Amino acid sequence: MTRVASVAPLTAVTVVGLDAAGAPPHPALAPVLATAGLVVGAARHLAAVPVPAGADTVTLGPLTPALRRLAAAVDAGVPAVVLASGDPGLFGIVRRLRAAGLPLRVVPAVSSVAAAFARAGLPWDGAAVVTAHGRDPRAAVNACRALPLVAVLTAPGAGAAELGAGLIGWSRRLLVAEHLGTAAERIRAVTPEQAAAETWADPHVLLSLADPVPAGSAPADAAPADAVPRRRAAGGMRADNQPAAAPAGGWALPESRYAHRDSMITKSEVRALVVARLRPRLGRLIWDIGAGSGSVGIECALLGAAVLAVEQDPEAGATVQANAAAHAVHVRLVPGRAPAALADLPEPDAVFVGGGGVDVLTAVVARRPERVVLTLAALDRVAPAVGLLRAAGYTVEGSQLSAARLADLPGGSIRLAATNPVVVLTGERQ
Repeated sequence: MTRVASVAPLTAVTVVGLDAAGAPPHPALAPVLATAGLVVGAARHLAAVPVPAGADTVTLGPLTPALRRLAAAVDAGVPAVVLASGDPGLFGIVRRLRAAGLPLRVVPAVSSVAAAFARAGLPWDGAAVVTAHGRDPRAAVNACRALPLVAVLTAPGAGAAELGAGLIGWSRRLLVAEHLGTAAERIRAVTPEQAAAETWADPHVLLSLADPVPAGSAPADAAPADAVPRRRAAGGMRADNQPAAAPAGGWALPESRYAHRDSMITKSEVRALVVARLRPRLGRLIWDIGAGSGSVGIECALLGAAVLAVEQDPEAGATVQANAAAHAVHVRLVPGRAPAALADLPEPDAVFVGGGGVDVLTAVVARRPERVVLTLAALDRVAPAVGLLRAAGYTVEGSQLSAARLADLPGGSIRLAATNPVVVLTGERQ
């Protein structure tokens, strides 16, 4: 009989969260600390617990030295404890420890996000939680622009002041929670302008809440009766608890789902390709220039993107707002004529040009978005647009879309009714 040698399991590193709400440490902490040979944590965490006299400590700064010490402790069978804030599995140190291949046991506490919502007396099962720590804060700003309820874990240089500055012009109410769980705890409700003008203590958590659309703010006939029903629950949250999920009603919706006039709407077959080329998702900002009915921007918002809709016609602008309200998404209207209206807008990730000439496209590529998508009905405009995009360093793809839709004839027969052909160009920055 072949005997299989048994391998002793590795000693797990115990990761213990210290309660962001100020409650005493978890009862599991005392016994693991009592036997620990190595304790790792931020200075404030090491000072907050009774580290045994014989244990080595590593004060967190750069993480790499701590990872080496923890790996050595695991190899030597030395019990090790890592102290962290709140729930260390929520944008916390657990991800880095797992990536380093360390065996873990995690004892979570109340996270700073949960504590902030509790202090505010708000439910948060429909909230999106994002972080601005160690990454480009624009994605966090765009999430707050796009969604009605967002919690942001901030960092120095990417906190309430910077986020507030990025949200000026959006109808948002911000709650800033500083020093959670300490005697210096402070929760303040501010406007984006107020947040941008102040200095905030680190670390802090920011909650971004969309102001609800007042009842009766849009006329009853502003959107068609068969528009997608509102998906907003009390407090600004989506009723389906999916803050950035693919919309239940789909996208590339029929034109009948939008109020529009004089066929000023991107047809659903074309819209399907345009939205796919724009690649909307949570954390991205899309410009919809010459928005018309707003259908393209609204469907980008349904997929989680933040959207700025530029429209010079006041009547069309009112239609954009009514359609956005009917689909329960936030689309910020920028009234004015492009390219002048684009000057002070925040930097886009992708731009849809549904209206305007060469001057508009020139202004767009000068801002260097990752992708530019435009639709053209006139063939004589295709070559200049392609040349302009290529000269600006974009690779260009294009196709003509021609659709023929089923239409009924008298007597029960069916025919195909052609829609106008449209050229869709996509420029991708090299």
